[in-house]
Amino acid sequence: MKKNNIIEEKSFNFAKRIVGLYFQITNTKNEYVLSKQLLRCGTSIGANVAESQAAQSRNDFVSKLSIALKETNETKYWIKLLFEIEYISKEDYLSLINDCDEIYKILSSIILSSKNAQDS
Repeated sequence: MKKNNIIEEKSFNFAKRIVGLYFQITNTKNEYVLSKQLLRCGTSIGANVAESQAAQSRNDFVSKLSIALKETNETKYWIKLLFEIEYISKEDYLSLINDCDEIYKILSSIILSSKNAQDS
């Protein structure tokens, strides 16, 4: 992983947090369905960002990052739900939502810049 690629770094670190949260929920609440959904989409963000780094074209690059953006939205949904049913603390909720929002903004900016560069 390149040290200067902020979205790769942030999405990878976010995935590590999601994995930790998954194990916390499964160990303390014995809940496996909702937490598995969170695990899948929360780790998929970084996986799609990583895939985008080997894109075959600008369209492929934008496509992979667009999938990561959608996964970010889905992750946010599961985090909100898990908070509302009191499976995660308010502190964890706020921190994770903040990370999701930051990743979303970065991805949106990269996608927009890439599309604008493509149109030029």
